[in-house]
Amino acid sequence: MNAPFDQLSTWLKEHRITEVECVISDLTGIARGKIAPTAKFLHERGMRLPESVLLQTVTGDYVDDDIYYDLLDPADIDMICRPDPSAVYQIPWAIEPTAIVIHDTFDKQGNPIELSPRNVLKKVLKLYADKGWQPIVAPEMEFYLTKRCEDPDLPLQVPMGRSGRAESGRQSFSIDAANEFDPLFEDVYDWCEIQGLDLDTLIHEDGPAQMEINFRHGDALDLADQITVFKRTMREAALKHNVAATFMAKPITDEPGSAMHLHQSVVDIATGKPIFANDDGSMSELFLHHIGGLQKYIPKVLPMFAPNVNSFRRFLPDTSAPVNVEWGEENRTAGLRVPTSSPEAMRVENRLPGADANPYLAIAASLLCGYLGMVDRIEPSAPVQGRAYERRNLRLPITIEDALQHMEDCQILQDYLGKQFVQGYVAVKRAEHENFKRVISSWEREFLMLSV
Repeated sequence: MNAPFDQLSTWLKEHRITEVECVISDLTGIARGKIAPTAKFLHERGMRLPESVLLQTVTGDYVDDDIYYDLLDPADIDMICRPDPSAVYQIPWAIEPTAIVIHDTFDKQGNPIELSPRNVLKKVLKLYADKGWQPIVAPEMEFYLTKRCEDPDLPLQVPMGRSGRAESGRQSFSIDAANEFDPLFEDVYDWCEIQGLDLDTLIHEDGPAQMEINFRHGDALDLADQITVFKRTMREAALKHNVAATFMAKPITDEPGSAMHLHQSVVDIATGKPIFANDDGSMSELFLHHIGGLQKYIPKVLPMFAPNVNSFRRFLPDTSAPVNVEWGEENRTAGLRVPTSSPEAMRVENRLPGADANPYLAIAASLLCGYLGMVDRIEPSAPVQGRAYERRNLRLPITIEDALQHMEDCQILQDYLGKQFVQGYVAVKRAEHENFKRVISSWEREFLMLSV
């Protein structure tokens, strides 16, 4: 690691970085870590964090003691966090020259920590590498801009753009509607260029002030890192312009949800050639088996695509999100869409992950499903024609409780991702859901308080 770390040291000095944010991702996708002066960071070459941060819920709580002590050392020991010199990003909005350095986590024996989302993705990528394959992904991130809201009991509202008016109606793909927030997105693109984030296009989506930013296709781990940094960058740019950016899966009643669509393909490492198309341009057997694996195992990994109770609101009827694992060519009503493309760009788009999903885990889960299909030669169903929303043969769990039970009961996930990870992830999500069920909603007060 000396040579890469020396390169990192040189980069920090050349950019006159005075502070380093040493971060890891928890299961929810929240960045946790420490902020250190650059000199201290270079001296210590990493940091230590309690293992317990990987079992924190989105509210900062922990799982039940019985599960906690079954998965972690009762002494609440530290894990060793080492910087990845290839995952370094400057922070353009910081007052002092500051950089984010993403870390990997290890135990005292040097073994990767099984609960770490980044390690989970690396484990899946190794499965591909051992077969001589490299997956290529291209994420599409949807999100809403809203007015800043101090009271979480109040519904989110559409922000005003440059015209001084809030958007009304559906403005899908409208250039003018996207241009309402030009000053904000100029900052976003400038900041992302400084950070080396590989953004492609900006699109106005269906909902009011709902946007989508696409990433260029590339290495799965690198893009998971980039999405992690991008979400924070987007929020910071929004705050600068006195609005908020949210990646909730369903932030506004009766408006479309926000997804993280994943385009995925595979190349042969030795030749660099894609393996999803035959010489005549038709779909290869490996491609069809990849789709078959997605169809078979997505119902088992759904909590990694839809991690919150809010995620499942995106799957309600008439919400424009597919609730199935059907596949079809150029069919956005299917959970798995095969876009029209050249043979070299043959790919499948997984339309099920929400924008609220942890990018490391969503990408890992999607690639694992496809991998299992390829190695087990799983045949897909017939491609769907027409609308797939109403089809019920290949539907998914519709509640987070049901989805978590499917994940917990799947032995093959424990075999490939690790028993500790599956148990820990399910436990964290159940703890979050129990916390949610304790909150009395405005709907209950409005319709039940004086009526029942």
